[in-house]
Amino acid sequence: MERCFLRMAQWGIFALLVQRCCSRNHSESSKRASAFLMGDFVVGGLFPLHHQPVSMKNSLASLDIKCGEIRELYGIQRVEAMFQTLDEINGNPDLLPDVALGAEIRDECWYAPVALQQSIELIRDSIRPVSRPETCLGSEQEEVEEGKAKGPLVGIIGPGSSSVALQVQNLLQLFHIPQIGYSTTSRDLSDKNRFNYFLRVVPSDYYQAQVILDIVRFFGWSYVSAVNTDVFFSLENYGQSGIQAFRELADEADVCIAREDSVLSNAADEVFDKVILNLRQDLNAVVVVCFCEGLTVRGLLRAIERLNLTNYFLFIGSDGWADRSDVTRHYEAQAWGGLSIRIHSPYVNYFDEYYWSLQPDKNTRNPWFPEFWEAKFQCAIKERSSGPPEAHKPYCTGQESLQTNYKQDPKLSFVIKAIYSLAHALHSMIQAVCGVSSGFCPQMLPFNGSLLKSHLMNVSFDYNGETFQFDENGDPPGRYDIMNYQKMPDGSFEYVQVGSWNNRSLLWMQPPKFPEIRSRKLVRSVCAEECPNGFYKNIQQGGKDKRCCWVCVPCPLEEILSAAGDKCEKCPQGFAATSNRTACQLLQVEFVQWTDRSAVVAMVFSILGLLTTAFAFIVLIQHNNTPVVKSSSKELCYLILAGMTVAHASIFAMLSKPSPSSCASTRLLPGVAFAMIYSALLTKTNRIARILAGSKRNFPNRKLLFMSATAQVMIALSLISLEALANGAMLYLQPPAIAFVYLPNKTLMECDISFEAIVVPLAFDFVLILLCTVYAIKSRNVPENFSEAKFIGFAMYTTCVIWIAFVPIYFGSGAKVSTITMCMCVTLSALVTWVFLFVPKLYIILLQPEKNNRAFFTTAKIRCHIGRKVAASNSWKESSIS
Repeated sequence: MERCFLRMAQWGIFALLVQRCCSRNHSESSKRASAFLMGDFVVGGLFPLHHQPVSMKNSLASLDIKCGEIRELYGIQRVEAMFQTLDEINGNPDLLPDVALGAEIRDECWYAPVALQQSIELIRDSIRPVSRPETCLGSEQEEVEEGKAKGPLVGIIGPGSSSVALQVQNLLQLFHIPQIGYSTTSRDLSDKNRFNYFLRVVPSDYYQAQVILDIVRFFGWSYVSAVNTDVFFSLENYGQSGIQAFRELADEADVCIAREDSVLSNAADEVFDKVILNLRQDLNAVVVVCFCEGLTVRGLLRAIERLNLTNYFLFIGSDGWADRSDVTRHYEAQAWGGLSIRIHSPYVNYFDEYYWSLQPDKNTRNPWFPEFWEAKFQCAIKERSSGPPEAHKPYCTGQESLQTNYKQDPKLSFVIKAIYSLAHALHSMIQAVCGVSSGFCPQMLPFNGSLLKSHLMNVSFDYNGETFQFDENGDPPGRYDIMNYQKMPDGSFEYVQVGSWNNRSLLWMQPPKFPEIRSRKLVRSVCAEECPNGFYKNIQQGGKDKRCCWVCVPCPLEEILSAAGDKCEKCPQGFAATSNRTACQLLQVEFVQWTDRSAVVAMVFSILGLLTTAFAFIVLIQHNNTPVVKSSSKELCYLILAGMTVAHASIFAMLSKPSPSSCASTRLLPGVAFAMIYSALLTKTNRIARILAGSKRNFPNRKLLFMSATAQVMIALSLISLEALANGAMLYLQPPAIAFVYLPNKTLMECDISFEAIVVPLAFDFVLILLCTVYAIKSRNVPENFSEAKFIGFAMYTTCVIWIAFVPIYFGSGAKVSTITMCMCVTLSALVTWVFLFVPKLYIILLQPEKNNRAFFTTAKIRCHIGRKVAASNSWKESSIS
C-alpha cells in the first residue's frame, strides 16, 4: 500500500514538474544549465557541479533552489571525464560501430529535490514519441535543430549521493531506465526487489563496514562510538545503511558501540556541538566510527575546534571522507591521525593532459566551465562580463593553468567504468536485436530499457588490466585503500595510504601515525582493560553494548579461566589449575612405591617372615620323625607354614603398581593364606578339644572320628576350598580393576576394591579365627605336656587384637595407608602365629634336644578308652597320646 502511494505521488510530482517545465510562462529563474551532446542514443549524467544549498527551508513546490559554489572535484572533472570517454567510445570502431553515443548532463547539487527535478528533465523526452521535433527545454544547449530529434535516453550515470540516488531510482524505475551509480555505496541499493534498475561500479557499504571493523579489531578497539549522516526528506541513506551494517558486524565480533548519533550534513553549528558533547559523555570511547558524507565530517571537525576538544577523539571515516582535502581544510589539527576508507580507484593518467589543455573560450560544450574558471582563478572572463570587472576580480588573461593546485578526482575511474558498462551493454543489445554487423536499426525503437538492463547484468569488459563485471545484485567486488591523515615533517598535513583491503584481507603497508590522544601515546578505546591471568570478567548489566564493560574478579584456587573469559571453570578430575589459573595441568599419579618408607618397613617384615618360615620348614623337615614334630600333627604344621609363606609373599603383590593382575592377587592371596593357617589351626584345636572332651567321660562308648592325619588334612583342605570359592565368586562378580582417587594436589592410583570384596572373603577367615579362639579357650586346661594348645590360644588372642585394630584403620584411612595397614596386618598375623606355634618347637629341637623324646609327650592325667573289653573290666590304664 505504501509503495503504491509512493508511486502515485511520484507520478503526480512528475506531471506537475513537466507541466511547469513546458509552460511558456515558466520563469527564467527556474532554468538550469545543462550540457548536451547529440547522438543516436543518449546517456544521462547527474553530477554535483555545485555544493548543496546552504538552507534546506525551500519546499519541493519551489523549484527556484539556489545551489552552492561550483566544484572542480566531483563536478567539473567528472563532466569532462564523461565527454572524453564518449569521444573515445565514438572513435572506437570495435565498440558501437556506426552508432553515435550522445549525452545530456545536468547538475544535481548533491541535493534530492534538485536531483529529482533534473531527472524529470532527463526522462521527459524518453516518454514522448522520438520523432517529435519540438522541445520545451529551457536552456540554449538543449535546443535541437529543426527536424531533428534527440536519441532515446538509454540510461543515467549518477547521482553521486546514495540518499539522492535512492529517490532518483524510485522515479527512474517507473520508466524502466537503468541507473548506474559511480559513488553510491548504500547497501540498500543492492536490494533488487526494491531497486530493480539500479547497478553500480563501486562496492556496497557492507564491505566498508567490514573494512572498518577489521581496522577496529586489528588495534584492539572494542568500545567505539558511531556517527552517521542523516538526510532530510529521506528514510534511507548512505550513512544509515552503512552504520547499520557496521552495527550488525560489530555485534558478531564483540565490538560495542558506546554512543551513537546522526546529523544532517548542512545542520546548524549547534547541532554538531550537541553530537560532539554526546560522544564526550562516555570517556572510554576514544575512537569514533563515522559513516558520513564529507560535509558531515567537516561539521564535526569544526565543532571539535569550537569546543576545544582537539586530539580528544580519533575518527575512522568511510569513503565519504576518503582523501578529500575540502573536508579537512582549516581543520587539519582536528583531523590529524584520522583513518579513512577510499574505494580503490586507479589513477587516470591520460585524463590529466586532456584536462590541462581545456580553455574557457574553446570548451563550449561544458556550460559550467566559464563559471568554474572564474571561481578557480578569481578572475572575470571578458566575454561573459557586460561591464568593467569588479574591483577585486581582474580580467582573465588566458595564461592561467589548470595544473595549479591540481588534484584528480578519485572517482574518475568509476565514472569511466559506468559509461563503458553502458556502452558495452548497448553494443551487446544492438547485436542481439539488429544483428552482429549492424549499427543502429529501427527495431531498437521504442527503446527497451528492461532489455538493456538484462545485458548490463551480464556485461564483462577489461579496464585498466582488470576484468569488470556485476554480480547478481548489480554490485562489483570490494577493494579499498586505507588512508591516514598525517602531519608531515615540514608541518603540513597529507593523506598517506597505509594499507589496503581486498577480498576480505587486510594488509598494512606501513603503521598508521596517531597524535597523542588525551595525552596518551597509545590509542586505547576499550571500556575495560583485559583481566590479568586468573581473573574473570564480571560483565556489567545494561544491554548488549555494555558487554564490553566488566570488573575483574579472581578465580578460586581450584578453578581456571574459561575460554570466553567471563567465568571460572573447575578442572576435570585428575587435573589442577596452573599457578596463573589459565590452564589445567595433569596431576601426578601416585601409588604405593616399593621405595616408600612404609612399604620398606612392610617388606622388611615380609622378608623376615619368609626367612623365619623357611627356617622353620627346613628344621622341621630335618627332624620330621622326632616326637616334637610328630606330636604336633606335622602335616598340619607344614600346611600352616605354607599359608605363612603365601601370606608373606602377598605383601609384594599388594605393594606393586596397581594392575588387573596385581589387584586380583591382592584380593585372593591374603584370604587364601589365612584360610590355610587358620583352617589347620582350627583342625588342631578341634582335635585337642575333642580329645579333652572324651577324656572327661567315665565310660567312653565309641572311638573318636576323623582323628587320623589324613582326615585332619582333608578337613583343612575342605575349609580352604570354601575360602577359595568365596574369593573366586567375588572376583567374578566384581572383576579386578584400577581406581583413581582424586585429591586437590595429586591423584592416587589403587585397586578398585569394594567393601564387599574385602569383607566377604575375609569373613570366612574371621569365622575361622573366632572358632580357633573358642577352641583355644576350651583347651586351655590341657596338661603341661600338651601346652601347644595354650600357645595356639596366645596366637589367637594376639591375632584378634591385630584384626580388631585393623578394621578401623583400614576403612578410615586413605589409599596408601590402607594398603600399608593391610600389609602389616597380614604379615604380623603370620609372624605372631609363627612365634607362638613354632618357636617353642624350634627351641626344643635346637636348644633342648634331650626333651625331644616320647616320654616327655606322655601323661597319666588323661584317661582314654582304648578298647571294647575295658568297659567290662572297668579298669584304667595309662596311655600316651601322640
